[in-house]
Amino acid sequence: MPDAAAGSGTLSPARIRFALVALALGGFAIGSTEFVAMGLLPDIAHAMLPGLWAQNHEDANARAGWIVSAYALGVVVGAPTIAASAAKLPRKKLLLWLLVAFTVATVAAALSPNFGSLLVFRFLCGLPHGAYFGIASLVAGDLMGPGKRVRAVAFVMTGLTVANIIGVPAITWVGETYGWRIAYLFVAALFALTFLAIALAVPWQPGNPEQTFRRELSAFRHPQLWFALGMGSIGFGGFFALYTYVAPLVTDVAHLPQQPWVPLVLVVCGIGMFFGNLAGGRAGDYSVKLTILAAFVAVMIALAFTGLFAATPVLLFVGVFLVGVASSAVGPTVQSRLMDVAHDAHSIAAALNHSAFNLGNSLGAYLGGLVIGLGFGYRAPVWIGIGLTFLGLVIAATSFLIERRTGRLRAHTRPIDLTMAAPR
Repeated sequence: MPDAAAGSGTLSPARIRFALVALALGGFAIGSTEFVAMGLLPDIAHAMLPGLWAQNHEDANARAGWIVSAYALGVVVGAPTIAASAAKLPRKKLLLWLLVAFTVATVAAALSPNFGSLLVFRFLCGLPHGAYFGIASLVAGDLMGPGKRVRAVAFVMTGLTVANIIGVPAITWVGETYGWRIAYLFVAALFALTFLAIALAVPWQPGNPEQTFRRELSAFRHPQLWFALGMGSIGFGGFFALYTYVAPLVTDVAHLPQQPWVPLVLVVCGIGMFFGNLAGGRAGDYSVKLTILAAFVAVMIALAFTGLFAATPVLLFVGVFLVGVASSAVGPTVQSRLMDVAHDAHSIAAALNHSAFNLGNSLGAYLGGLVIGLGFGYRAPVWIGIGLTFLGLVIAATSFLIERRTGRLRAHTRPIDLTMAAPR
C-alpha cells in the first residue's frame, strides 16, 4: 500500500537518508550508463566498426563518438516532453516507470546487432534521463526541507559524480576485460537495483493535479529561460569535448597503456566532479550567479592547462581533475537558475537542466570528433572545449546584465525552496 504523501516532517531521519540514497543510486546508474562509453570508445569502435577501424583508428573512434551524441540527444528530447506530460502523475510511480525504461533500453543496447541499432537504443536510453533527475530533485527538495534547494539538487547529482569515481572506471574495466556488451548488462543491473531501492525507500508523493502540459510549456515564454538553457548547453559542451575522447588522449597523447591508466584517469576526473558538485551546491545557495560565472572561468583555465600539458602523464591527471571540479560546479547552479526563471513550471525546469547539459554533451562530442576526423589530433577537442565554455560565459554574463537592467527578475541570493512547488 503506497505511503501517504509525506514531507520530511512526517518521516524519521533514517527513512529520509534511505530515500535520499536511493535517489542518488539512480544518479549513479545514470552516470554509469552515460559516461562508460567514453572509456570503452576504442573497444566499441573496434567491435562495431571493424572495417573503418582497420582503415583508420582515429576515424573509427570519431564515428563511435556518435553513440555519446545519440544518448545526449535522447535526453534533450525526453526531458521536457516527459516532465511536462507527466507532471500530474505521482512522483514515485513516475520514477519507477522511468527506471523500467532505462533497464529495458540498456539491455537492448547491449544486444545490438550492428552500429545503427546501437545508436537507436542509446537514443532511447537517454529519453528518461532528464525526467528522472528533475523529478528526483523535486522529491529530494521536499525531503531535505526549506533553504536547501541547490544542495538537494547536488545530492541527487552526487550519485552521478560518484559513478565517475567508482562506477565508470569499474565498468570500463569489466568492458575491457569481458567485452563492452557485458559492461552495459552490468549497467542494466544497476537500474534494476535502483528500482527496488526506490520502491522500498522513497515515500509516496502526488503529482500536481492542477498542472497541465500547456502550463509547463509556458516556461518557454520567458527569455531568461532560453539564456539559462544556452549557458548550460553551450558552456557545458566544453567539458564533453574533452571527456568524450579522454581514452585516446591518455593512450595516444600521453602514451600510456590502456590498462590501468584509462580507468584511473576516469577515477581522477570523477573525484574532481564529486568535490565540484558539492562545492557548487553550497556556493549556489549563497549566490547562483557568481558561482556560474566563476565556474565557467575555472573550466576554461583547466581545459587550457590540460591541452598544454596532456603529453605529461602527471600533469594530464592534474588537468583532468581540475576540469572535473570546475565543470561539476556548474550543474546544480544552472539547474537552480532554471528554477528561478521558469516561474510555475517547476517540473519541466528541473528536467530542462539535463536537456541543456546533454545538448552540450552532444555538441562537444560531435565537434570533438569532427576536428579529430579532420586530422587535427586528440588535443584538438580541448581547444574546441575552451571556445564552447567561453560562449557559455558570454551567454551567462549577457543574461545577468539584461536582468539587472530590466529588473524583470529579482536577484535571488537565497532562492525559494523546491518544497514550495511540491504539493502536500
